[in-house]
Amino acid sequence: MDTLPRHSNTGITGDILIVDDTPANLRLLAGMLTDQGYKVRPAPNGRLALTAARAAPPDLILLDINMPGMNGYEVCAALKADPQTRDVPVIFISALDQTEDKIEAFTLGGVDYITKPFQIEEVLARVKTHLTLYTLQRQLAAANHELRAANAELEASNADLNAFARTVAHDLKNPLSAIIGFSSLLESRFTRMDPEKVAGNLHRITVTGYKIRDIIDELLLFARVRQLDALEIGPLDMGAIIAEVLTNLELRIQEAQAEIVMPETWPVVSGYPAWVEIVWVNLISNAIKYGGDIAANIPPRIELGFTTSGPTSSISNLPSSISNPLIPNPQSQITFWIRDNGPGLLPEECAQLFTPFTRFHQEKAEGHGLGLSIVQRIVEKLDGQVGVESAGVPGKGCTFWFTLPESH
Repeated sequence: MDTLPRHSNTGITGDILIVDDTPANLRLLAGMLTDQGYKVRPAPNGRLALTAARAAPPDLILLDINMPGMNGYEVCAALKADPQTRDVPVIFISALDQTEDKIEAFTLGGVDYITKPFQIEEVLARVKTHLTLYTLQRQLAAANHELRAANAELEASNADLNAFARTVAHDLKNPLSAIIGFSSLLESRFTRMDPEKVAGNLHRITVTGYKIRDIIDELLLFARVRQLDALEIGPLDMGAIIAEVLTNLELRIQEAQAEIVMPETWPVVSGYPAWVEIVWVNLISNAIKYGGDIAANIPPRIELGFTTSGPTSSISNLPSSISNPLIPNPQSQITFWIRDNGPGLLPEECAQLFTPFTRFHQEKAEGHGLGLSIVQRIVEKLDGQVGVESAGVPGKGCTFWFTLPESH
């Protein structure tokens, strides 16, 4: 083996770590593998080999057994105990040729064993084989990961599809039936009905048509939020967003005689303006629907506020249970909240509230159960969280909250 023959490139590339305390062996193996187009890193002892492998895991390790300080068996055991390096294939190259030596090597996780003195062609063939296997294993693992992700997305899409089907079957069927009923009545009795009744029926058709349009819009939005991954996230002028929301809801606020209470200034957070506006619209609309007490002639009173999610709160009357939401990095989040003075919710209702197509209090205000699900999906897309607090006591209402990352 004094003369190193040159070989054509194998077509298989890889980063190979060679561990041997004999300089001549290192030079021979390194030169041989470099000639084949491999990237080679030599290590003269076990400890340096572990440091090199952990810093940049190789694609293959050629490992001698008889080394001072830390032998090859100990190096292999340490490699297999480390999550970073445990999957890297190890080929032992050793002068030890007893069966028990080979068994020990394979027991510790070696994939192959070459006895010294070795044949260059044999080493190259085994290196190529195990690099190919390792590459295929990683490709298979990546494909399995993508398949699991695709299956998870498919399951979520199927869940949405089933939910959409339920909505079409129930929430859209009822108003469509109403439109058909009113229009059929007009068609059959138009000439005999007085103008006031005709106008009333036409108004009901119009209102019902708007309801169907709103349901379809929210269904489309609910699906679109899942599909969008890349958004232009930036600092938000929350005061301007809320002002725009209140302007858009002005007629609804006036009709309900709702009182809106909020701070004069708002913090700057990161988000996507159009989506954050949708969050506020849904939560404030929800508070208008369920706030107050119609029977007692008490109009909705809606408080808007915020607090930092750290140890101190800028809002003294924020419920303690939401002054520090369970988020990964509370110092970098701002919590926004909306409190109403309605009948509140029971604990079991709070637990189901963000489930798509779930509704409560239908005797007071109709809803198709998508608004809060959209809020949750949007906020989570923006790296925040959403929740609700309620004592279930009339007049105490609910406090909905959501978090967004603070803008720096």
